[in-house]
Amino acid sequence: MADLPPGNRPRLFDDLAGIAGGAVSALAGLKDEAETMVRARVDEALRRLDLVRREEFEVVAAMAAAAREAQEAAQAAAEAAEARLAALEAKLEALTRKPGGGGPGMIA
Repeated sequence: MADLPPGNRPRLFDDLAGIAGGAVSALAGLKDEAETMVRARVDEALRRLDLVRREEFEVVAAMAAAAREAQEAAQAAAEAAEARLAALEAKLEALTRKPGGGGPGMIA
């Protein structure tokens, strides 16, 4: 058969090559389908386990960090307001205890 000029190959080889090419593309299609099915099963199992995706976790973690920063800022503002109120109360008390230091409406 090696003595045959090109173009005179038996049709059997052409048919076998066509069948082999079809089998390869069919196997590639089966591989893609199997991957899709496995991915769907894994996603379904993860949903049943009530797990979250990394992206969702990172969003919630960022929200928690922002809330923590806001809470710390509010706490610092409250502490500053309390300190100012205590200073004002001390000043008021000092003014009301001075003999004759109070004006009209001042508590003696």
